[in-house]
Amino acid sequence: MKLGQGNHLFQLLCFLLLTASTIEALSYDHSATIECLATPLQPQYKGGIIINPEFSNGLEGWSQFGNGKMEKRISKDGNSFVVAHTRNKPYDSFSQKLYMHKGLHYTFSAWIQVSEGSETVTAIVKTQRGYTIAGTVVAKSGCWSMLKGGLTVESSGPSELYFESKNTNVEIWVDCVSLQPFTKEQWRSHQDQRIEKMRKTKVKIQATNAQGESVSGAIISVKQKKASILFGSVINKPILDNPAYQNWFTSRFTVTTFGNEMKWYSTETSPGKENYSVPDAMLKFAKQHGISVRGHNILWDDNKCQPLWVQSLPADQLRAATERRINSVVSRYANQVIAWDVVNENMHYSFFEDKFGKDFSAYVFRKTHKLDSQATLFLNEYNTLEYSGDTKTNPNMYLQKLREIQSRQEKSAQIGIGVESHFGATPNIPYMRSALDTLAAAGLPIWLTELDLPYSQNQAQYLEELLREAHSHPAVQGIVLWTASPPNECSMMCLTDSNFKNYPTGDVVDKLLHEWTHNNLAEVRTDSNGFFETSLYHGDYDVTLIHPTKN
Repeated sequence: MKLGQGNHLFQLLCFLLLTASTIEALSYDHSATIECLATPLQPQYKGGIIINPEFSNGLEGWSQFGNGKMEKRISKDGNSFVVAHTRNKPYDSFSQKLYMHKGLHYTFSAWIQVSEGSETVTAIVKTQRGYTIAGTVVAKSGCWSMLKGGLTVESSGPSELYFESKNTNVEIWVDCVSLQPFTKEQWRSHQDQRIEKMRKTKVKIQATNAQGESVSGAIISVKQKKASILFGSVINKPILDNPAYQNWFTSRFTVTTFGNEMKWYSTETSPGKENYSVPDAMLKFAKQHGISVRGHNILWDDNKCQPLWVQSLPADQLRAATERRINSVVSRYANQVIAWDVVNENMHYSFFEDKFGKDFSAYVFRKTHKLDSQATLFLNEYNTLEYSGDTKTNPNMYLQKLREIQSRQEKSAQIGIGVESHFGATPNIPYMRSALDTLAAAGLPIWLTELDLPYSQNQAQYLEELLREAHSHPAVQGIVLWTASPPNECSMMCLTDSNFKNYPTGDVVDKLLHEWTHNNLAEVRTDSNGFFETSLYHGDYDVTLIHPTKN
């Protein structure tokens, strides 16, 4: 079939048929790999709406894009793929024309290789409204790398998928392409199914008497003491003197991060004069209420975020001051925090690596582990989930950096993936899920460490979508919101007003906390064999059994 308006009509008809039948039962494929394979895996969803995804029918469905050349090739083992060569512009490659729909979530994947070295290759969708990056991967020669991404479109209409690489000297090889649409209802169904499978457990309770005999009709009360979900928000110094703020916060959250109070510029405002009185008091408050604390942060690599006196130090004095900082903050709070953001935004900035060498971040991880062996250690970065166009910190680049650090650690070191999650006004939910899939392939715990998004009319709706997406992903172990502390101005996301009455965003948090924790069961009775079965969210519970006529 030749590309053109007729092909768009064909894809639209196929989509309508799929919506009516096949897609309704289609599960989301969380699989992703960060390994470079000799042969690409089969296309997810059999290619979805992509025509000729494995190039088994020559170049049917595909066209030249730009002024480069394209051709089909076959590997020694008989695998067919498409090649863009003789390229002069980054976008000189090949494309497929599509018809995409507003309101759908599209998940994308493809297998990529380059002719020599390793290069960043990006999948882009061109629409009438502009260009959207579906995903990016660092492709290598000699093996196939999986690019996984996702997107939505602002309006229904014709679109075009193509690939690009800034290095025009390399050929771009592509195989096993997939673009699969899901309705928002299907997407939500996937979330609910994952939550039911991952966050809950079926429990069977049996009532017996002193002789071990089953007791039917016993009244069971099940009360959740503490949920296992680590869900919280940032706090700042004002909470120490505000009982209303304290009550609102402690009745909801199980984990927190101190916004600025543990950072170097707060604890050592002049050389050698350390003051930990504020973070000490905040840690005491958290402990009193059973709230876990993440240590944030040991070193921040942004030059502008160093203590003022640090920036002008000569190299030897800077190294001594940095060593003192690491020893001081980690030793003080060792075994009291559950995690450390060891280096903050290290992939966008490089203050310490520029001074002390590329291996310095790995050294800080090693030193932190020696001082606090129980804490999980994080590389904390932004734009890994939030923005598909940041080539510095896309999931592949993040994992590449983390693997370099991890390879220089003791086996006992617990390493985690810290993604800040400062989203824009309209989050790209399909890309977020695909990025989590790719990060999860590393087999490490993932935390969303500073989740927020700017104010808009749809802020509460988008916050709920982000939280559901994070909570339903099997690799996510914790979520911390980055919210303004009343009564400060809402330069960041706010959950309440200055009187701690919820804004719509706060209502979303309460709604989801209620949904994700177990409603207390009272006045339920055991069956004729003395059993009662239910499904409970993970956490700590008190269970009481009473029989109206028996002891």
